[in-house]
Amino acid sequence: MSPHLSRDELKDKLNLETSRIGWHDLQTYYARGHVVRVAAELDLLDVAAELVADNKQQFEAWLQAGTVGDVPTDLAQSWYDCNAELWAVVIAPWVLVQDRDSQELH
Repeated sequence: MSPHLSRDELKDKLNLETSRIGWHDLQTYYARGHVVRVAAELDLLDVAAELVADNKQQFEAWLQAGTVGDVPTDLAQSWYDCNAELWAVVIAPWVLVQDRDSQELH
């Protein structure tokens, strides 16, 4: 991503790159540990923009709060069983995913 974009321009660009995807299609990324769960109460585009900006302090706060992090095994299995459709955006090498349709297991 270009460092010359304003925050709003970056979010607009990320919005165009965000789509719904079935969990089965993300298995390779999950197996590599490249999937990052974003809790439904957060704005997926805000989290993606902070990742692009390499805002470690904000990510530490989200990690400690449990609103951003790895996908727990039980949640991954639940998503797999129903091939959940998730919102996703790629910030290589990471795939940020968010389930807005059901209650997440924390």
